[in-house]
Amino acid sequence: MDQKQVTPSGESHAVSTDVVTLCRDVLAYSRERDYTGWDYVDGLSSEFVQRLPIENRYLNLAVQEGIKRAPVNLRPYFRVEQRRSYLGAALFAMANIDMYRLTGEDRYAREATALVSWLDSEQVEGFSGYAGGGHRHPIQSLGRDTASTPGESSGVVSATLGAEAFLRYDETFGTPEYAELAHSAADFVIEDLDYTAVDEGAHINYIPRDTDAYTLNANALGARLLVNLYARFDEDRLLDAAREIMDYVASKQAINGGWMYMDPPSASHLSMDNFHNGFIIESLLRYREVTDSDRYDPTIQRAREFYREQLFEADGAPNWDESSTYPRDIHAAAQGIIVFTELGEFAFARRIIDWARDTLYAGGGQFYYQQRRFYTKRFTLMRWCQAWMAYALSTYAAASETAR
Repeated sequence: MDQKQVTPSGESHAVSTDVVTLCRDVLAYSRERDYTGWDYVDGLSSEFVQRLPIENRYLNLAVQEGIKRAPVNLRPYFRVEQRRSYLGAALFAMANIDMYRLTGEDRYAREATALVSWLDSEQVEGFSGYAGGGHRHPIQSLGRDTASTPGESSGVVSATLGAEAFLRYDETFGTPEYAELAHSAADFVIEDLDYTAVDEGAHINYIPRDTDAYTLNANALGARLLVNLYARFDEDRLLDAAREIMDYVASKQAINGGWMYMDPPSASHLSMDNFHNGFIIESLLRYREVTDSDRYDPTIQRAREFYREQLFEADGAPNWDESSTYPRDIHAAAQGIIVFTELGEFAFARRIIDWARDTLYAGGGQFYYQQRRFYTKRFTLMRWCQAWMAYALSTYAAASETAR
């Protein structure tokens, strides 16, 4: 039975057991498949492409983008290998930790333990500190690169999610060795991602390579990683670096409250897309939570208004960006659930959950990928659909329980 609670924002919401049940189902579906499946932009792991004696950028793009954009799932026909995503495993680990805290059921502790151990064993080596793991499939850039990026390559997103999984596991089960592994990720951010002071603060690269363009949501995630490490280790250097990166990101906020994908904006075809803006807001909220600082409150307020009014419909449906309604993407819905939960706007987060369940849920714990204007992409990507929704639902359920 639902119990009404009042959130910090003043909204009432129902602490609903059906969300916990839905999260159980999503985790069960994924666990039965060993958290293994197809992924976003994984076309180059096609058996046919891997057999080719040469690598051709244009052929890579044709296969990769053709599979990604097709209205039906072409991966079985191209024999694209199903794999366990490193990022997905980190999200699944955190969802299982949340569910263990909520239910006390040992199976969630066992799953979290196995996933965290796998993250440790599969991390990439050769960097200054913990760097997460790669996508586990090559990706062909849409830019001027002639070669595809190897699947073993890692970057700030993977390091952030992996380190968060290690920190949460340590917080729950008391494993300082995992916290220390996460701690070393600060050196990866500072050294390997080329932390550089600029007039607006400081910026970092998305992956370890030279660049003259910077991914804004990736910078925010790097700052969030440093904030989380500061919360665990209380080292001022971590907070100082996080603040400098956050200052840079905040300085790039547009007048409407959103962020372009890249700095400069011309470096990417993406505009103010939904879930990447959500990453930035979540990171700013985490800084405020840990530091109890109002430094970014005006930035957060403008961002929150833009995010809710332009990137979501009143019924909880996610828009693609500030000018495009479609595609309505399950990852955007999941990130919206997380952000509005962190904002204390449980009623709107619940509205997004209901939209996702009504529109993109296949039943049996399985979520579909996207709703397009005239059709729905009725297939499932393990990280993009299942991992993000499991984590979003567990985040909402855990925060709802805390707010009681």
